[in-house]
Amino acid sequence: MISGETRLVGLLGDPVSASLSPSMQNAAFAARGLDWCYVPLEVKPDGLEDALRGLAALGFAGANVTTPHKRAAAELLGADVPSVNTLVVTREGVRAASTDAAILAELEFEHAAILGDGGAAEAFGAALPQADRYARRGVWPPDVHDVDLVVNATSERDDVLVELPAGKTLVDLPYPATATARAAAANGARVVDGLEVLVAQGAAAFELWTRIPAPVDVMRAAVRSA
Repeated sequence: MISGETRLVGLLGDPVSASLSPSMQNAAFAARGLDWCYVPLEVKPDGLEDALRGLAALGFAGANVTTPHKRAAAELLGADVPSVNTLVVTREGVRAASTDAAILAELEFEHAAILGDGGAAEAFGAALPQADRYARRGVWPPDVHDVDLVVNATSERDDVLVELPAGKTLVDLPYPATATARAAAANGARVVDGLEVLVAQGAAAFELWTRIPAPVDVMRAAVRSA
């Protein structure tokens, strides 16, 4: 039930209708007994600045930012990172952060490569400044022989972008699994799929908004059963 006391968190993007974040975050709020509600808000690029101002005016507690607004939101809000996906609304204004790369805290690796040049790739690049970077509009094809972690932050689903053997790890951001992920799994590599990445970044965002521990198992169950 939504009441006049319900705290609101939004998802700013275009499109947002297929996002699993509302199911995941609302399950998390319920599990923690919070009178909070997470709502998808379709925002066109030319309406982003107004939408950001509106969050505070409408009393939102925070928001997530998704495609195609991560870089633009970072610029508009003067963030200290090039891409943001999480906003916290306070009396002082809107604070922007990125939790996109939160999954990295769960992994062990020596050297990484990042594929892609969108907002998520920028977030992983900020978290891994020494990583090798590859994109079709830059250096391509990828050479991943000397890395033990590959982050696939492209939108390519059907082509195998790299071949990873056993002993290496692929973080595959798109979901469902891409051809690259299926090939890596067949070769014996570890694959961290896009749903696990979503849970990790969602849990980190939840904790920024609420300042309480996220119910990670509940969030994982919500996206796996969607």
